Amino acid sequence: MNANSKIKLNNGTEIPVIGLGVWKTPTGKGTEEVVLWALEAGYRHIDTAFIYSNEKEVGNAIRQSGIHRDELFITTKLWNDDQGYITGLKAFDESLKRLQLDYVNLYLIHWPFKGWGSTKVDDIYNRKESWKALEEIYSSGSAKAIGVCNYKIEHLEEMKSYTNIAPMVNQIEFHPFWFRKDLMDYCHKNNIDVTDYCPLVRGKKMLDSRITDIANNYNKTNAQILIRWGLQHGNIVIPKSSHKERLEENINVFDFEISEPDMVKLDSLNENYVVVFA
Repeated sequence: MNANSKIKLNNGTEIPVIGLGVWKTPTGKGTEEVVLWALEAGYRHIDTAFIYSNEKEVGNAIRQSGIHRDELFITTKLWNDDQGYITGLKAFDESLKRLQLDYVNLYLIHWPFKGWGSTKVDDIYNRKESWKALEEIYSSGSAKAIGVCNYKIEHLEEMKSYTNIAPMVNQIEFHPFWFRKDLMDYCHKNNIDVTDYCPLVRGKKMLDSRITDIANNYNKTNAQILIRWGLQHGNIVIPKSSHKERLEENINVFDFEISEPDMVKLDSLNENYVVVFA
């Protein structure tokens, strides 16, 4: 593996193994600056979403970078409130306009339910209608690949009853402290690639001495160990940072390999520690 390595999805689309997540990056020009730093550091995979409120800034940065569109992999997502067939199609068109792009490389359903909290509606109808919209978007060529986020095995099994096109990606919270091995193995077995978000556990476990001990073995930082762990599980990893030096550090994970005994130690850190949503 190297910074230019890609994984071939089940439809043949190639996705870079490492990317930049832009949730809660600084608003306005701040996001543009972060994306430009990332592109300068060698990232070619940018992951945004409607709910992040920075699709326009990501698009601005892409235009300013001068990098040919074919070299970039851009992901965005259908938010819960826009789930459904007609609303899903409309939301996608609006995302494209904000991104100032003719197509995205990957479009994902953000959560397997509509709404949030007291307005949450968790049923097959919304998932089915939303996926119908994504299949149409994919067939039109406006998204080169489609998938889901935060789907559990039960949701992926359910999809088999209504899909004409199988999902290509399931983006989930994934790190050693929530090592979702059963879900990862299910996805890999069913030819669905896994993208790890929050691979750095939002910094909440960054100083764990067990990570530090392993990092010292390789003369790497704790963050680099967490990112490399996900890559060695065969996943796509999208760490987030708003600091130039950390962006550079996070992509510098291809000059070493974690040994099998150390991988086992990292796997054993699971404590079902969730930083986003259970």
